[in-house]
Amino acid sequence: MPHDFDLFVIGGGSGGVRCARIAAGHGARVGVAEERFWGGTCVNIGCVPKKLLVMASEYGAGLDDSRGFGWDVAPAKHNWGALIAAKDREIDRLQAIYKRMMDGAGCTVFDARAKLVDAHTISVGGKTVTADRIVIATGGRPTRPDFPGAEHCIISDDAFYLPDLPPRIAILGGGYIAVEFAGIFAGLGAKVDLIFRQPLPLRGFDEDMRTALDESLQAQGINLIREAQIASIDAHKRITLTDGRVIETDLVFAALGRHAYTQDLGLEAAGVLTKKNGAIAVDAESGTSQANIFAIGDVTDRLNLTPVAIAEGHSLAERLYGAGPRKWHLDRVATAVFTSPPIGTVGLTEAQAAAEGPVDIYISRFTPMRHTLSGRARKTTMKLIVDQASQLVVGAHMLGEDAPEIIQGLSIAINAGATKADFDRTVGIHPTAGEEFVTMRTRTRVAGERALAAE
Repeated sequence: MPHDFDLFVIGGGSGGVRCARIAAGHGARVGVAEERFWGGTCVNIGCVPKKLLVMASEYGAGLDDSRGFGWDVAPAKHNWGALIAAKDREIDRLQAIYKRMMDGAGCTVFDARAKLVDAHTISVGGKTVTADRIVIATGGRPTRPDFPGAEHCIISDDAFYLPDLPPRIAILGGGYIAVEFAGIFAGLGAKVDLIFRQPLPLRGFDEDMRTALDESLQAQGINLIREAQIASIDAHKRITLTDGRVIETDLVFAALGRHAYTQDLGLEAAGVLTKKNGAIAVDAESGTSQANIFAIGDVTDRLNLTPVAIAEGHSLAERLYGAGPRKWHLDRVATAVFTSPPIGTVGLTEAQAAAEGPVDIYISRFTPMRHTLSGRARKTTMKLIVDQASQLVVGAHMLGEDAPEIIQGLSIAINAGATKADFDRTVGIHPTAGEEFVTMRTRTRVAGERALAAE
C-alpha cells in the first residue's frame, strides 16, 4: 500500500519550508506540520523581530548624532508599545507569506504538533499519516536556567512581547542574544547590567572582535559584570552572585543559550539516535540513524544559522527529488551579531588559523567618518587573517557600522579563494569604511607557533 506522502516535514521554519517547497516543486507529495507559528524562530521570535528592535534602538542615537550635523532636534521619548505593535503587524504579514508558500507549492499543511509513531508513521492533529521519507526540522528553544529563583527570569521568546520596557534590566549571558538585547534595551533608554562568566563577551569569536565589542558595550553605558555566576534570584528581582554581590533590577532576562527541540517527538520509537546534548545525530547529507528519516537546521546543533538551515533543506530536497544537490559552501559561512554597531565575520578566527600554521594578521581601527562630527565615542575595528604560505585570506572580521553588509561581499571573495594580493589590487570606493579592507598594507603581527619560532 502506498504511503500518504512521499515526504513529510515536521517543522514549518525556514529550513523545513524550503525543503518542502523544493520537494513539492519536483512533484513529490508533501505534508508539513507546524505546531507553533509558520516561519519558525527566525521570523517570529528571532532574527527578524530582533533586527527590527535593533533598528528602533538606533534611532535615538541617530537623533543625538544629528546635532553634530546642524540639526536642532528636541529630546525624544520612545513608545515601546507602538514599536511592539508595529513589529507584530510585520510578523503577522511574514507568517501569512510562509503559509501561502506552502499552499502555493501544493503541500498539505497541518497546523498541529507532529510525533513519530515509527519510521514511516506520524501522528499529527488527531490523525495518523504515513510517509516514505520524513524530515525533522523542529529547530531549537531557549535554555531555561536551573538556579534558585529561575522562574523569575524571562527568556528570549518573552522579550518580544513585553508589555512595557522596565527602567532597569539585567541580562544573564555573554552570547550573541545577550549582547544584542543589551544594546537594544540600552538604546531604548533602560539601564542595563550584563552578567557573564567569561572575561569578555562572545566566547568563540575572534579575540580582537571580543575586545572591541567589550569597549563598545561600555561606551553605550552598559554595565559589564564579568566573570560572575548567579547564585539565586528572588521574587523582587534581586540577583545574588556566587561572590555575594547583590544586583537590584526590574527585569531579569536569561540568555544562556539554546538547545535542540527534540522533546516528545517519538525519536526512539522511530529509531532516530540523538547526541549527548539531545540534538539529532546526522551525517554530511543530513541522514539520521534511520535510513528514510533526515534532520536539518538547529535540531542537529551543527551550524545554527537560518541560511544554513535553508541551504540544508534545499540541498536535501534536490538530492532526493531533483537532478542533484545544489552545492553550498558551508565551511566559510559568514555571520553577524546585531549589536550597535554590529559585528560581521567570515572564516577562521586568529586562534583557529594560527593552530593550523603561521598566519599574517592585518588590523585597522579608526573613528568612522560620521562620528568625527557627531562626537559619539564609537570605533570601527577591521581584521584580515592571511595564511602565510599560500597568502589566502582565511578570515575577515569587522565591528562597525554596516559590518554585516560589508562582510557579506567579502564572504564571496573568501569562499572563492581570494588571496591578499587580490585584495591589494582591488581599488576601493572612497570614502567608505569598506575600502579599508583593500588598503591594509602593513602587517600588524604574525601568529602561529611555527611562524613565531621562525621569527
